[in-house]
Amino acid sequence: MAQVNGVPRPGAAPGQPCIFKLVLLGSGSVGKSSLALRYVKNDFKSILPTVGCNLPFLCIHSFIHSSIHSFIHSLSHLYHSVCRLYFRGANAALLVYDVTRKDSFCKAQQWLKDLEEEFHSGEVVVMLVGNKTDLEEEREVTLEEGKEFAESKGLLFMETSAKLNYQVTEVFNAVARELSRREESKEGQRRRRDAPLTLSERPSLRGRCCAH
Repeated sequence: MAQVNGVPRPGAAPGQPCIFKLVLLGSGSVGKSSLALRYVKNDFKSILPTVGCNLPFLCIHSFIHSSIHSFIHSLSHLYHSVCRLYFRGANAALLVYDVTRKDSFCKAQQWLKDLEEEFHSGEVVVMLVGNKTDLEEEREVTLEEGKEFAESKGLLFMETSAKLNYQVTEVFNAVARELSRREESKEGQRRRRDAPLTLSERPSLRGRCCAH
């Protein structure tokens, strides 16, 4: 199985699971850890903001594709320059903002710029996630604003509520589907590239007529 730093990577041997690195990026208290906790354990807690970038990876086993696993690493807004080291090598990223905080929406856009500095265009699956839709009366970022920005940058987009378990599973499944689609496309390209060339059969020689 192909590995990088001990972690199995996409392009593993046939029949072996493909493991992708997924990072959650965004301002503090937007709900990154809550989204991960809701998806992994179907639980919600009012927990303190994540400090630094030292949360352990959470192994996800319930993606739609049986051969796909995912590693989630939740990053906080603290130690920004250090945290950038953690999303290097990522295959996918969730840019999370709080729909009740305009500043967090702007911060998500800054995280996108950071990703663009680290990766080539299209190299990483990126989804913009507007969390805390349960606080609709306090909303500062409209659904249309989020959708419009995502479309302008070619990002996946969805709004969620970790508290109410609204579209949390759908977010991770959408990312899984896109990762699976891209991996299958890459595998198809590899097969075409590695396929042996079939030489055209030599044309049969015409019978020669000998004149005496």
